[in-house]
Amino acid sequence: MTNILLTGASRGIGAACAEALKAENLIGTSSADGDLADPATPQRLWDSALGQLGGRVDVLINNAGVFEAAAVDLEHDEWVAAWERTMRINLTASAELCRLAVLHFRAHGGGRIVNVASRAAYRGDSPAHWHYAASKAGMIGMTKSIARGFARENILAFAVCPGFVMTGMADDYLAGRGGDQLLQDIPLGRVATPEEIASTVRYLALDAPPSMTGAVIDINGASYVR
Repeated sequence: MTNILLTGASRGIGAACAEALKAENLIGTSSADGDLADPATPQRLWDSALGQLGGRVDVLINNAGVFEAAAVDLEHDEWVAAWERTMRINLTASAELCRLAVLHFRAHGGGRIVNVASRAAYRGDSPAHWHYAASKAGMIGMTKSIARGFARENILAFAVCPGFVMTGMADDYLAGRGGDQLLQDIPLGRVATPEEIASTVRYLALDAPPSMTGAVIDINGASYVR
């Protein structure tokens, strides 16, 4: 079996990923295991996973993230604080875990990283979610850099870019912006299910051929094609 560390495993996409990977040696973390806004949390999560998995992690899946609005007309300090919180949780914490994984994989013959990004990385998001789009664009750049930099050491990196997914994170956003109107922008006519995202994450974590390293998989019902 494969030893896997999955962040954000308690709900939505993360819970579906945990279910899809339940036959593996999976450590799934949630906010109860530590706040990723705390700079000390990534190292603590990694060390805990290593301890529970007998000193070896084969796959890291960065799924944890926040989608919090920060309107442009907020007070400056409040807007900056919202930006920095989103970047810390969505990008910097993921980057720290990726770095720890790369160093670990180097000593153990390789491994895989799967980063859950977003359609927003490519097409942007609402005026209140610049920071979210930027954090996910950074995750894509990070994934590609890891793939290019460490492929010769059998360290593989992939990303998935969902559009709207039927989770609690997206429900309020869809309702607030007119869900029916937004659905008209999705040729498939519906948002993705968490299970659809999870099946792709599972494939990348376990079965995707090494030559796919650096790939970014879009899962958005053709609402954004590139």
